[in-house]
Amino acid sequence: MPSFTSLGVGSNLPLDTLLTNLTTAEKKRLTPITQQQSTNTARLTAYGTLKSALEKFQTANTTLNSADLFKSTTVTSSTEDLTATTTAGAAPGTYMISVTQLAQAQSLSTKSGISSVKEALGDTSSDSRTIKIEQKGRKEPLEIKLSKDQTSLEGIRDAINDADSGISASIVKVKENDYQLVLTADSGVDNKMTISVSGDSKLNDLLAYDSTAGSGNMKQLVEAKNALLKVNGIDIERPSNTITDAPQGVTLNLTKEVTDARITVTKSNEKATEAIKGWVDAYNSLLDTFSTLTKYTEVDPGAETQDTNNGALLGDSAVRTIQTGIRAQFANGASDGAFKTLGEIGITTDGTTGKLKIDDTKLEKALKDNTAATRQLLVGDGKETGITTKIATEVKGYLADDGIIDVAQDNINATLKKLTKQYLAVSNSIDDTVARYKAQFTQLDSMMSKLNSTSNYLGQQFTAMSNS
Repeated sequence: MPSFTSLGVGSNLPLDTLLTNLTTAEKKRLTPITQQQSTNTARLTAYGTLKSALEKFQTANTTLNSADLFKSTTVTSSTEDLTATTTAGAAPGTYMISVTQLAQAQSLSTKSGISSVKEALGDTSSDSRTIKIEQKGRKEPLEIKLSKDQTSLEGIRDAINDADSGISASIVKVKENDYQLVLTADSGVDNKMTISVSGDSKLNDLLAYDSTAGSGNMKQLVEAKNALLKVNGIDIERPSNTITDAPQGVTLNLTKEVTDARITVTKSNEKATEAIKGWVDAYNSLLDTFSTLTKYTEVDPGAETQDTNNGALLGDSAVRTIQTGIRAQFANGASDGAFKTLGEIGITTDGTTGKLKIDDTKLEKALKDNTAATRQLLVGDGKETGITTKIATEVKGYLADDGIIDVAQDNINATLKKLTKQYLAVSNSIDDTVARYKAQFTQLDSMMSKLNSTSNYLGQQFTAMSNS
């Protein structure tokens, strides 16, 4: 069979063009599949966008779903020498505070005369030794075992610091060839240190100290003290200069001794207002996402296709379920307080867009005059009642591993897998069909070439006979 570099050469027919046209026609069988793949891929992406928007709203809802938010306070001090902060539950009021003594941390040091920080100071005949540090505020004594290679100032320092016990060790250079080891405990009388070393008499001679008797081979640089203060005339003693429970909900930071410092705690609605506005903004942003994903652009009657700008989840039941489910909770707070609806605290729904809007004046009045009722409406008992509590339950279900979004995504992924298999099957079928066409055209080309050759030969013979 003759071979040809291009179809149609042998037959002088446009077989190459015909094969190209047939191939193009066959490949159109893939178009419905690719369109379905594009549609489903767009829907999968859209569900990811929906999930992200829902998670952002969930974050804002969680922030507002806190009873402590409505118990916020602010605090001021009459002096910079005594600062304070508050937590939820701090009782508004004025507190007169006098600090007569600051808490101090005990500090001990070895005696002078140690010439090297790396020189072994322990008994070389002993393989191990244990430093024991006893403190009244610690249930069990701190025990630190040292090897023969850990008896230098650096070795002892590192071993104590590695214990991470609240006792810190450092080395101080007094002068050339004169170093001291300094141990510092946490502040407070109950953290005074009594130190002994077993298994090494040399180290015991270096580190031994009895805080009860105030004697030993180490010397006390700083005495341990508790903070002493009066709060509204009540004597308070604490081991730290950070007082967290006098009064409760107020943290006092003592820096100097002061007399009659005034700490004023007042109720504040700033955090609650901020959380409510953040919640409204997040919900409105979620509505924008709904609108984008379900957007519909009207087309002329009789149009064969819809507008390409339509949302990927147009007509999707999951979106409607989520949107309806969340909106339903706005009127489902089950509040026993004075407020029954969001509108009563200044949060209303726009009839056209469905978005929430805030009447700042009305919200401020509700928070100021009836904080408890506002909290009851929005938070409820934190378990079953309260608008944000019920929304939290709804949204958690939507975002669960087996929730409505997850199920929809699984279904789309399953469909995409089927479409991929279908695409490969059709593509292979097309390749087989085109190969068959090509083989047939090649055979036709060969046959026509032979027929043309025979015709030419016969024509030449007839012409020769006629001439003779």
